[in-house]
Amino acid sequence: MHIHILGICGTFMGSLAQLAKDLGHKVTGSDANVYPPMSTQLEQAGITLTQGFDPSQLDPAPDLVIIGNAMSRGNPAVEYVLDKGIPYTSGPQWLCDHVLQGKWVLAVAGTHGKTTTSSMLAWILEYAGMAPGFLIGGVTQNFPTSARLGETPFFVIEADEYDSAFFDKRSKFVHYRPRTVILNNLEFDHADIFDDLAAIQKQFHHLVRTLPSTGLVVRPEADVALQTVIDKGCWTPQQLFSLDSNNTLAPCEWSAELLNADGSAFKVLHQNTAVAEIHWQQTGLHNVNNGLAAMIAARHVGVTPEVSAAALAVFAGVKRRMEVLADVHSIKVYDDFAHHPTAIKTTLSGLRAKVGTDKIIAVIEPRSNTMRMGVHKKSLNQACTDADDVLWYQPANVNWDMDEVVNRSPVPAKLLRDIDELIEQAIALCEANTHIVIMSNGGFGGIHQKMIAALKTHSL
Repeated sequence: MHIHILGICGTFMGSLAQLAKDLGHKVTGSDANVYPPMSTQLEQAGITLTQGFDPSQLDPAPDLVIIGNAMSRGNPAVEYVLDKGIPYTSGPQWLCDHVLQGKWVLAVAGTHGKTTTSSMLAWILEYAGMAPGFLIGGVTQNFPTSARLGETPFFVIEADEYDSAFFDKRSKFVHYRPRTVILNNLEFDHADIFDDLAAIQKQFHHLVRTLPSTGLVVRPEADVALQTVIDKGCWTPQQLFSLDSNNTLAPCEWSAELLNADGSAFKVLHQNTAVAEIHWQQTGLHNVNNGLAAMIAARHVGVTPEVSAAALAVFAGVKRRMEVLADVHSIKVYDDFAHHPTAIKTTLSGLRAKVGTDKIIAVIEPRSNTMRMGVHKKSLNQACTDADDVLWYQPANVNWDMDEVVNRSPVPAKLLRDIDELIEQAIALCEANTHIVIMSNGGFGGIHQKMIAALKTHSL
């Protein structure tokens, strides 16, 4: 079968394309911006790419068009598909029909930590010899690809709440039919498609309704928004976890006890009995939560906590999640995907616990749709209290005045609109043992390599 994918260069659609190719289909695709690294991965897989959406790419007509959720009415390729009656579907629906049927699906959902937790879970199963399939919305450093079919019935998927396509406004995860699901956390996000938190909770409720009575829900006990989802109805056993075994909100079967304040070591307790210790490269309480959730989910398919602990000890992390890009003259440069005030806060808090009194400079581009719309503007300044200095970058497409974030900042902060000037300001603030954390869910104008190059020519 010839499958053509519109919007192929996103992480999800690009990963899907590789799965379709591995199933033996002829796969082609197009996108508005065809560039590395995804374009390189796809071309190496033998997938022909087209820049733009000229309808000529659909002549002769493919057997099926998979339409990405970034595509909308008015797009010339979309209009051609509809006018000519070419069969089409969404990415999540195609996955459901052609990859996930008959699989034991382990899905990771939540506002934060989906990529990291699904990477941990896939790696634990791999380490345990279970050769899972997976589709992860990022590049995990323990695997050469972000997706594969696997050799066993187990399939780990990052379960996104974003909508499926212009013709299917249900969340992607409703299509996946998981047996094991991690609900990491829940906050308001994706203001471009959801009106409020209740709208997102409704989609999570739809996900819970698809779970079998022999499945498992893994979730933190202290998340009130998730508790509201569960209160709407849950027909599946649950296992709750906490970082405090003496919690008061609900009885927890699982808990973690920190051995190091930065989260780089912790003890896992099951029914108040220690069953494993984790010593790993990750830091931050959010990653302790992620790791604990992954261990509980892995246990549901037969992996013991001891084996999970051994796997996490050699978990190498995920690109763009506090990834250390360089250490130049004792100044470390990090790349982090932070897309929400909570993600910014937990990331900086984890780094502060690790580095003590070292200087931390946060360089932030509010690039997600929700942040560009200004939905979180009142909480952004409080997200950075663990930094010594914050340099905010205002892109041209941010349609609200970011000066108020700077003016209300509890730590020294500046607003810049030029990347070169931002780099100069960051370097001027540096001293020995400084940590520059670049936070954006996009390319940020190539600032990462520009910053490193500038540091190499600078002397403290």
